[in-house]
Amino acid sequence: MSVRRLAPKEIQPEGFAFTPENTAWAERIIAKYPEGRQASAVISLLWKAQEQGGGWVSEPAIRTIADLLKMPYIRVLEVATFYTMFNLQPVGRYFIQFCGTTPCRLRGAQDIQDVLEQRVGHQGHVTEDGLFSWLEVECLGACCNAPMVQINNDYYEDLTPESFNKLLDDLAAGRPVKPGPQNGRVASEPLNAINTLLEPSLYDGSVVGSWRKRFEEEEARARAEAAAKAAEEKAAAEKAALAAREAAVPEPAKPATTRAGEQVADTPAHRVAEGKEPIKPESQQAAAPDTAPKAADRAADDKTKG
Repeated sequence: MSVRRLAPKEIQPEGFAFTPENTAWAERIIAKYPEGRQASAVISLLWKAQEQGGGWVSEPAIRTIADLLKMPYIRVLEVATFYTMFNLQPVGRYFIQFCGTTPCRLRGAQDIQDVLEQRVGHQGHVTEDGLFSWLEVECLGACCNAPMVQINNDYYEDLTPESFNKLLDDLAAGRPVKPGPQNGRVASEPLNAINTLLEPSLYDGSVVGSWRKRFEEEEARARAEAAAKAAEEKAAAEKAALAAREAAVPEPAKPATTRAGEQVADTPAHRVAEGKEPIKPESQQAAAPDTAPKAADRAADDKTKG
């Protein structure tokens, strides 16, 4: 990047002050920022100063802006010299920014530069009538309409040496000019004829309909898969809940085996389980313990005590 310096003192104005309208505008811009952050308005105020100053920023304008924003002069100077959108030297009434990057060069930008050098002079030079000056700049983003220039705030595209000379003649004579392509093209449409997107199906709705149908089918399939997954998750959750409830109910204590030394009661159920014959009533009576002697002993004891 080249060093950017202020214009020589001999061409600097004696002072600078915003017009009443621009002062009111500057106050509105500054008020947008919180207290202590007014310096954030510096770029906006420099832009307005350049607009009022005929297309360039003078040293008095930099000092005026610094005072308004309560900034050191050097801080405002740093901003003005860093951004190339601020012109630090006087420019013509019609300031031409010539795009000389590769796409424009491939489309004939050198011929446009030749016209500038013949009619205006070298870069930065202002014509004697004060109408024109020019500067080569980086890509201006209109590559599809190359070659092109920006004059003040407007783009002029699809230039040829002939159309560019005519454009400069009209500007010098004060005749109205039309920004944009200078060859009849509309915006950035194809140069000679529309030769893309010609398939009728692109416009009769069939392509859109097939895409919509595919999207609807995919959406229905996704919904079905989501529903199936939700059903599986619900069934698994219910199964887990049932298992948890069953685990929480205590089972009655049932010894799996008889402890050592214990005999299993000789009940009808056990006999049937072991395949034995049921005990007959007469056998039960014979097996019952004889309680008569014990009763006689108790009677004898009572008699003795009496």
